[in-house]
Amino acid sequence: MSDITLSVQHLRKKIGKREIIKDISFELKSGEVFGFLGPNGAGKTTTIRMLVGLIKPTSGSIQICGYDVNKDFSKAMERLGCIVENPELYPYLTGWENLEYFARMLTNVDDTRIQEIVDLIGLTDRIHDKVKTYSLGMRQRLGIGQALLSKPKVLILDEPTNGLDPSGIREMRQFIRYLAKEEGLSVLVSSHLLSEIQLLCDRVSIILDGKIIHTESVQTLLTQKEKLIWRFSPLEQGAQLLRQVSPSVQIQGDMVITPYIETEVSNWSRLLMEGNIEIKEMNRQIPSLEHLFLELTGGESNG
Repeated sequence: MSDITLSVQHLRKKIGKREIIKDISFELKSGEVFGFLGPNGAGKTTTIRMLVGLIKPTSGSIQICGYDVNKDFSKAMERLGCIVENPELYPYLTGWENLEYFARMLTNVDDTRIQEIVDLIGLTDRIHDKVKTYSLGMRQRLGIGQALLSKPKVLILDEPTNGLDPSGIREMRQFIRYLAKEEGLSVLVSSHLLSEIQLLCDRVSIILDGKIIHTESVQTLLTQKEKLIWRFSPLEQGAQLLRQVSPSVQIQGDMVITPYIETEVSNWSRLLMEGNIEIKEMNRQIPSLEHLFLELTGGESNG
């Protein structure tokens, strides 16, 4: 059985004469958290609305666990859970009553499954309290619990940490990681918090002006852009030596910047010392995802 749970191929969306989504493709794998990033107006929300069946694509295909959303809508949606924007909850009902209400819309969801969800989302002590007394983080967890009632394989979360305090963000991050690694869900997370995506996601797609401009594992994306900061004397002579062997050498003030290539660092150091260059400092620099986002998008702000 394929571990691809969500496949998006050549997706396009036109509204009038304007093409909003321009031929995007990506896949989700079982057990991974996938980040979806882009500045305001890039097309994130439009894409998510197509994935969950709220609007139809102009062309292209969306498959959820092998079922085409256009041809087998019901079977595809049975395998999908989602929260687009804020979870829809009834504040004057208890958490349990909310889950019961949504369970009635599904098949084969009994009290045993509701209890499993309650245990999973960590609301056992508060599930019989009215939702209006819940914190925002508790409401978010209850909303995710609602989305998980039907045992979906794919979970789509639009800004799941929006409005949460730092403690709530950390709890939500741990919960999403648990769902992916322990429950085997594929989780797509749309977020403007780049630092959170860096901590949360296995892979990330960056969308700009309706096009995906980069898809990569977060680890690979960061390590590919690692740099080595040098301070040595004399500066110009040392930089000239490094230019003979390094793919890229930049001078910024009293620093020389090269790519970080683990297998070459000792050779470069030896070359400098043999050239009578005094090495004062070597500092390996791992960029943040925010820095890379700005680099890849030409400096556009994220949102």
